[in-house]
Amino acid sequence: MKQSINVLLSGGGTGGHIYPAIAIANEIKTRFPNAKFLFVGAKGRMEMEKVPQNGYEIRGLWISGIQRSLTLQNLSFPFKLVSSLWNARKIVRKFKPTVVIGTGGFASGPTLFMANKRNIPTVIQEQNSYPGITNKLLAKKARKICVAYDKLQRYFPEEKIIKTGNPVREDLLNNKNSSSNSFGLDKSKRTLLVLGGSLGARRINQLIEEQLDVFIGNNVQVIWQTGKLYFKDYKKYNNSSGIQVHSFLNNMNEAYTSADFIISRAGASSISELCIVGKPTIFIPSPNVAENHQVKNALAIVENDGAIMIEEKNLGSFEKIFLALIGDEKLQKKLSDNIKSMALPNATKDIVDQILELIRE
Repeated sequence: MKQSINVLLSGGGTGGHIYPAIAIANEIKTRFPNAKFLFVGAKGRMEMEKVPQNGYEIRGLWISGIQRSLTLQNLSFPFKLVSSLWNARKIVRKFKPTVVIGTGGFASGPTLFMANKRNIPTVIQEQNSYPGITNKLLAKKARKICVAYDKLQRYFPEEKIIKTGNPVREDLLNNKNSSSNSFGLDKSKRTLLVLGGSLGARRINQLIEEQLDVFIGNNVQVIWQTGKLYFKDYKKYNNSSGIQVHSFLNNMNEAYTSADFIISRAGASSISELCIVGKPTIFIPSPNVAENHQVKNALAIVENDGAIMIEEKNLGSFEKIFLALIGDEKLQKKLSDNIKSMALPNATKDIVDQILELIRE
C-alpha cells in the first residue's frame, strides 16, 4: 500500500447519496489516518453543507439535472455541463486522486468521467435496484461497481459487479438496542415513525394529516418527520396528544428503536437502514424520481414478504391496510423477520475492501 493515498468522492443531492460517501470516507480514514480526502458536490445542494459538517473539504460544480418538462433550467443545462466538466478536470488534475468514488448525484457524472479520461481507477457505489443513465454510462470505464441488489447485470458489466449492500450510519450498527426515551413517549401506546426522506414528502405529510384521527383513535402515537420544507405547515399538530412533529430527526437510531411501525419513502439508503432495523414497514415510494426507481427498490423487499407497499395513486386504501397491519401480530412478525434477513450490515467495510484492493493493484 502506498504511504499516501488521495481519495476523491462525489455524491449528493439527497442524503441517500451523501451519507454513503461520508461513511466510505470515514472507514478509509479509520484504516489510513494519513489519507487525504476531497469531496465534489453540486453548488447549492445539501452536500455543500453536510460534508463540511462531517469534517471533510468539498468543491462545488455548477450542475443540475434535466427537468421532465421544458423549462429555462433545461436551456442552461449544456452550459452547466461544459462548466462542470471543465472544473471537474481541474479538480482531478490538482488533487491527483489515487482513486475516485461516485455514490450518485449530479456532480458524480463529470467527476468520474474526467477521472476515467485520465485512467484513474473509479468505483461506482450504486444504491438502487434500477440505476440511472449516468451510472450506466460511467460503468463502461469503472473498475468496480458495488451494488445492493441482485440482477444488476442487466445494466452493468457482470464481471465488475460486487454485491456489498449500501452503507448505513455507524450509530445504527453500534447501538441497535438503544432504549433511552428522549421522545417522552407513552409506553402504553404503540408508536408510528413517519419518514419522508431527507427533503420531506408532500403527499406523505398530507396523508398523515388526513389520518391523525385514525392513529389517535387506535392508541397509536406518532413521531412525524416532515422535512424542512413542510415543517411550518404541520408544526401546529405538536399541540395534539400523542403527535410529535419534527423538521428533521438527528437521533435516528433512537427513533427507529422507539418505533413499532414505520412509514417511509423507498430511497435506497432508507431501505438499507430499515432492513437492519427490522420493524414492520409500509413503503410509499416517491413517483417523482428517475425511472420510477423507488417503486423498484420497494418491490425487491415486498416480493420477499418483507414490507408492504402503497403507491401514491393508491393511498385511498391506506386506512384499511394500516389497520390490518396493526391488528395482525403474525403479519408484523413475518414482515420483521423477512426484512431483517435481507440486511447487509457489513456494507461499508466490504466496499472499502474493494476500494483498497484497487489501490493495491
